[in-house]
Amino acid sequence: MEASTALSRIGLAGLAVMGQNLALNIADKGFPISVYNRTASKVDETVDRAHNEGNLPLFGQYNPRDFVLSIKRPRSVIILVKAGAPVDQTIAALSDHMEPGDAIIDGGNEWYENTERRIQEVTQNGLLYLGMGVSGGEDGARNGPSLMPGGSFEAYSNVQDILKKVAAQVEDGPCVTYIGEGGSGNFVKMVHNGIEYGDMQLISEAYDVLKNIGGLSNSELSEIFAEWNRGELESFLIEITADIFKVKDEHGDGELVDKILDKTGMKGTGKWTVQQAAELSVAAPTIAASLDCRYLSGLKEERENAAEALKEAGLKEEVSSVKSGVDKKRLVDDVRQALYASKICSYAQGMNLLRAKSAEKGWNLNFGELARIWKGGCIIRAVFLDRIKKAYQRNPNLASLVVDPEFAKEMVQRQAAWRRVVGLAISAGISTPGMCASLSYFDTYRRSRLPANLVQAQRDLFGAHTYERIDRPGSFHTEWTKLARQKWFTRN
Repeated sequence: MEASTALSRIGLAGLAVMGQNLALNIADKGFPISVYNRTASKVDETVDRAHNEGNLPLFGQYNPRDFVLSIKRPRSVIILVKAGAPVDQTIAALSDHMEPGDAIIDGGNEWYENTERRIQEVTQNGLLYLGMGVSGGEDGARNGPSLMPGGSFEAYSNVQDILKKVAAQVEDGPCVTYIGEGGSGNFVKMVHNGIEYGDMQLISEAYDVLKNIGGLSNSELSEIFAEWNRGELESFLIEITADIFKVKDEHGDGELVDKILDKTGMKGTGKWTVQQAAELSVAAPTIAASLDCRYLSGLKEERENAAEALKEAGLKEEVSSVKSGVDKKRLVDDVRQALYASKICSYAQGMNLLRAKSAEKGWNLNFGELARIWKGGCIIRAVFLDRIKKAYQRNPNLASLVVDPEFAKEMVQRQAAWRRVVGLAISAGISTPGMCASLSYFDTYRRSRLPANLVQAQRDLFGAHTYERIDRPGSFHTEWTKLARQKWFTRN
């Protein structure tokens, strides 16, 4: 649309693909929006798209002042630029023209502490601030993302009607909710991405086992994943995996998936999740294993050299001998069950991390509501999340999803299949670090007694760190070496 004298309801600055798509989504829902980008051609491009996609009420602005002044007060401005310094630069450029009561909403994948710093900074000028996680990629931004806004509740209230229309819609409401204060929205999005790392790793392991031990072709894999997507595993990631196996290589024979270099990229949110888990003493082994696998995948040349060196050292491939005795139909069903049980553990770890951070920061996160807003729009959207929502509705103080009565039953029913898959993979030399990490987590968490007593004894021996006893209160220290040798000499 041409520039208008009427003021826009909201503004958006930063017109890379995500920014353009979110702006068009807002305009599509009938909210007049002003857009701005430092590169004028991006503004023109967005205005053209708005015209072509239905004469949407979107207005291009070409400098920060005109942009801010074209928005109705109290102004709300979404910024979608690269995390870090570009966000600070954009805030500086816009806030010069903003007035007390106006709000800035950062929709990028930002480190939560940067959001908390910015809240403090803009508050001095009377501005409001939201750090809002946006999940769903380019498609979600245009057609309905999952939105995780945290920070000023007043800023959220000012745009609540817009966000509820723009977000993905599921049967129990729009996929947006006010998350909490401070950087909670960014933190929740970060953990969402950590869970996503775990999910993708587990799916890739299921593929590896079915392809290399089961000997399944890409067309068989596509059918299996499509079938799984009609059951308990129904989710965006399973659905797109079924599609990936179908795509032919336009530059040669066979399917494209087999021609892709096995090196995984990453943006950093998975690493932040694992770092936060360590900081808060929360075990997140499945998410950590998925991160380690991305690091190892990056060492392509080293892995090729290692394969050669170990072959020369006499290492034999075990896959073929394991493969020969495999019942394909049973393997497919076992892998389905192992994938589901592993996923429960991965989500349990993510939710426990959120609970620990919520307690530390006083955010009062509503875990059932988080599971609900992840049911649509976002990358980890899955039917399974409705069950997680219900688990937290049954017990908001649930210690772990693993002990929710419904999930506990499912874990127990699936553990035999899970152990068969992991055992088979180990004997075939196929690495399944995510499934192994989930199973180890399950087995460690469910045991009332662990060998940690020995570790404590060692710590007390070499560092006098003391230990507690199971039969009496208090802290104890023992002269282990002296007593052990004394007794040994006495015996001998």
